[in-house]
This record gives sequence, structure tokens and C-alpha cells, in this order.
Amino acid sequence: MKSQTGGQTRLDVITVGRCSVDLYGQQIGSRLEDVTSFAKSVGGCPSNIAIGTARLGLRSGLITRVGDEQMGRYVKEQMGREGVALDGMTTDPTRLTSLVLLSVENDKTFPLIFYRDNCADSALNEADVDEAFVRSAASVLVTGTHFATPHTDAAQRKAMRIARANGGKVILDIDYRPNLWGLAGHGAGEERYIKSDKVSEHIKTILPDCDLIVGTEEEVHIAAGTEDTLDALRIIRSLSGAVIVLKRGPMGCVVYPGAIPDALDKGIVGKGFPIEVYNVLGAGDSFMSGFLRGWLRGEDHAMSATWANACGAFAVSRLLCSPEIPTWEELQFFLKHGSPHKALRKDEAINHVHWATTRRPQSDQLLALAIDHRMQLEDMADKAGAPRERLNHFKRLAIAAIAKVSEGKPGYGTLLDDIYGREAMFDAAKLGLWVGRPLEKPGSRPLRFEFTQDVGARLAEWPVTHTIKCLSFYHPDDPKELKKEQSQKLRTLYEAARKVGRELLIEIIAGKHGTLDNDTIARALEEHYALGIKPDWWKLEPQASAKAWENISAVIAKNDPWCRGVMLLGLEAPEAELARGFEAVAPHRIVKGFAVGRTIFNQAAQDWLAGRISDEAATNDMAERFGNLVRLWNEARSA
Repeated sequence: MKSQTGGQTRLDVITVGRCSVDLYGQQIGSRLEDVTSFAKSVGGCPSNIAIGTARLGLRSGLITRVGDEQMGRYVKEQMGREGVALDGMTTDPTRLTSLVLLSVENDKTFPLIFYRDNCADSALNEADVDEAFVRSAASVLVTGTHFATPHTDAAQRKAMRIARANGGKVILDIDYRPNLWGLAGHGAGEERYIKSDKVSEHIKTILPDCDLIVGTEEEVHIAAGTEDTLDALRIIRSLSGAVIVLKRGPMGCVVYPGAIPDALDKGIVGKGFPIEVYNVLGAGDSFMSGFLRGWLRGEDHAMSATWANACGAFAVSRLLCSPEIPTWEELQFFLKHGSPHKALRKDEAINHVHWATTRRPQSDQLLALAIDHRMQLEDMADKAGAPRERLNHFKRLAIAAIAKVSEGKPGYGTLLDDIYGREAMFDAAKLGLWVGRPLEKPGSRPLRFEFTQDVGARLAEWPVTHTIKCLSFYHPDDPKELKKEQSQKLRTLYEAARKVGRELLIEIIAGKHGTLDNDTIARALEEHYALGIKPDWWKLEPQASAKAWENISAVIAKNDPWCRGVMLLGLEAPEAELARGFEAVAPHRIVKGFAVGRTIFNQAAQDWLAGRISDEAATNDMAERFGNLVRLWNEARSA
């Protein structure tokens, strides 16, 4: 985008103001007093909008403060993952990041507590507003609540002055929270309107310098000082030539670019989307993100309003705030296909697009040492006369081997189990490795889960960065009842993975129970896709022909263009055979890497468990073998 002065801008919009960690009660229909668990996300009106606009394809930044503690670091890390510019985020050395607690009691009651006593973002001041950073954006967005104290008011007005002096647009989200203006008690966070002449007169001083003003009917009332909506709009128009957008909840919105008409619905009305109300909080921020995607990119007001209404519909139909704002791909999918569900959170097709376009970014290549084996290593320990408990330490040596090869670079990982891999998982976390964890009972056919069949309860305890791995010995020519039992088990796992927000890797091995031809694995994948199973990763055995990989690639592209890709498994093949396999998949970009185990660790495990080599020798042996496979992979890709 270009500013009005003709200069090229790095960002489309910078938002200014509140930034919190939101903790939303997960027991729907419960009083806040009775909530027992919470979902965590980034919150605060301008922070939500910074994330929402970034998701919708705008280049956004944020000016705020967070604490020098774990919640502050979480906010900055999440903003970075979302693509928000962090230049304007100041770390406050003495104050804590603000918190918000909320529950959904019913479709009209949302108890809300702000923990904002001397918090970091409330200390924002003029010194935090860097002129060069503001000049880098085509617009700044300020919010009504941060005009409530003198120093935050001064900070926002400074950002407005810089923007206007450099041809940038000024956007006002009225964002009225009475208790943050000192008009209600701590327990009245849900209250959205209390009449105040003092607040109205203050907001009126802001309106003349704005190019876009957005608010609900209650927010328009407080901005103008009257509770007649048409009169309020006319008062705002007398003070400002800004485009005014009136949010009307389930009735959508109306845009007034010029004179205020004699009826509310005589402005420009965008298409509405009737949906079930689940949680209204955050809907306005999602709405604003959608409107800005159009307005800042030169779309007409009707189109901007339609996108805003659609984005608001997504937020209203889901629980949280910023995590629920749609991405550009998701918004376009919804506008093209619609939904049979008024509760959009129940639409599986849309949910998949949302998940796939908002999950944490990963390296485009994944090279893993698989050390999740249980039975094979137990057999080795038993034959060597070594206690099985020693396998815990051996797996830590395998992680040390990965560290020698990866040297801190991204794109490396491991497969580790819960029985012998607990300490190794801690080591892997310190190294920043990708971690996949098996759920299947080793060797089970039909598929059974290890420890418990209630995988949802088990997965809730896993770190969000861990990927579920499940091996299914599945052949498309298996008996019908066996296929049905196995695929239903995977469908249950898929649903649990999506419910708890964990990525899923499904490993299919067909060659042990039938022949492999050019379409065997492609048929197996197609049968799983037909059941709505869309894992983030597939892990597949080497194929006999290029045609087989072409068929696999085509099936994945047709059914899930957002699939992260395929990892190649080793099946204890010798290094030379794996090298040929790497060469065979090199032209097929859907194959992103490998997860090989016994080819790397077999000899070291046997010698170490028998006491023939030291920890250092075992680590070096595995590192050499793993490093050789990495080199062969990279050479095949380069060729």
C-alpha cells in the first residue's frame, strides 16, 4: 500500500492499546464460579484485530506493553506466529501482563473479569510510540478504552498525529468498556453500556481526526452522548467526515460514507449470515478485521461489510476471541460454499480449513530419528541380559545423536514413546525438536490404542507441540469388517486430535499383509479420506515405482491440499536401499522427509545394552548413521 503522500508503506495497519491473556471457561453453560478448566489465548481488542487482519492477508503491527514473564513471552511468540510485526511491543520490566477470565453462562450471559490493576498495557505512554514505526503503516487503529487514562490517551493521540502528518488513515474502534472507564465494579466486566456525559465529551474530541469510525449502537450512543441512534449518528457526522460503520449484531452492519439518512437501514448494507450465538465476545474484533481487509484494499463498502459480517459470524459461533478469527482461505471457502450449520463450529469442512491454516508453522522438511520402538528394544535388552529400565537412558543418547547432526537447525525431529521416552522428551524440548508420540498398541491388528481407549483424556495432558502418531497395518484388500474396525478407530482418534488441538500423523503399512502395486497405498489413503480423516502428516513405506508416488500425490492433493506431507519410513532397510528410496521420492514434493529408526540405532543398541560400548560411542555411532541419511536425503533432493 501507499500512503496519501505517495510513500510505500511496510505495513497496512498498526493497532494500539490493550493486550491480555484471555482465559475462557471450557464448561459451557456454567457460572464462572463453577468453571474448572480454561482455554488460553491472546486477547484485547487491538491485539485481536492485529491477529485478525494478519490472518486475512493484511500486514499488521501492534503497539502495546506486555510483562517480562511467561504470559508476556507467550503473547509475543503467538503474535510472531500469526505474522504480526513486533516492533511496537514493549516489554515492561515491573508490571504483569493483564488477564481476562470469562465463562459462557448462556447465549446472553458472559461473566467477565478484567485483571488489570497496574498491568503492563495500561502503562502505555507516548515514549512507547515510535515515529518511524507508525510512519511505516498506511493506517493506525486506536481504541476507545485506551483513551480512559491520561498517559494511554496521550500515546494514542501521538500515533494519530504521526499517521495524519504522513498521509496515513486513522481508524477508531469505539470499544466501550464501562468498568475500564471506572464506571462499574470489578464484577461488571460484562456490562457494555453505562451512560456518561464525561466519557461522551472525551470521545467527541477524538472523532474529528478519524477516517473510519466503527461501533455498536451502544458505542455510537456513548460517542455522541445521546441514546437515539439516528441522532447519535448525525452528531458524529457533524464532528467528523469519517466513514461510519454501525454494527447491529444479528442484523449485520450499515455503512454511512456520507450524510446520515432518515432511517438506519438506508445506508450501505452488507450481506448478513444467520448463525447460532455461542459467545459474542470477540465478534466485534473479528468484524473489524474483515472490514479492514476490504476497506484498506480499496473494496467497495458493501463488499467490506459482507466480509466483516462473515468474520463476525465465525467469532460468534465459536468460543474464543483471536483464535476463532478466520483466515483469508477460510473466509473465501465459506463465502463460496456456505455452510449447512448455523453453528459454524460444527462444520467439519470449514473447521479443517481453519485448523490447517492456523496451526503452528513448521519447517518444510522433517528429518527424524524414530526411537519410539518398544517391543524391539525390549527384546534386545532381554537378550543382552540388561534391565529394561536402561532403555530410558538409551533413548536420551539417541536425542543427543540428533543434536550432533541438527546443530540447532530447524527441520529435525524424533518419534518417542511414553514408556521409555519421558526423559528423552524433555531433552528434545530443550533442543526444539519436532516430537511425534505413538498411541497404538505395538503390533495390534485390528488397531488398538496403548494404555486406554479413551484417547481424548490422554491427549489433553500432552504438550501442544507434540504430534500424535498412530500406526495402522491396513491394506485396501483386507476383509471389509477388519477395514471398518480399523478405520473407525482412526476416525475416533482424528476427532479427538481436532478437539484437543494436536497434530496427527497416521502411519500406514500395507506391505506386511498383502502386495504393493501402483495404487495400493493411494487406495488406502482414499478410503480414509472418504471417512473424513485428514491427518496433518502421512507416514508411508517406500514404493516400488514412480507411478505409485504419483498416485499418492494425486490423492492427497485432491482430498487435502493443506496436508503437511508424507514422511518416509525405514522398515529396518539398509542404508543403500534407503538411498534408492530417497532418490525415488525426490521428484515428489509431497514427501517432506523421513522417520527412520532401526537402520540407525540397531547396532548401537545391541552393543550398548551388552556393555560393549560407552554412552559416547553409542551416541557417535547413531549420529554418524543419522548424519549419513541426512546427507543422502539432501543429495537426492539437490539432484
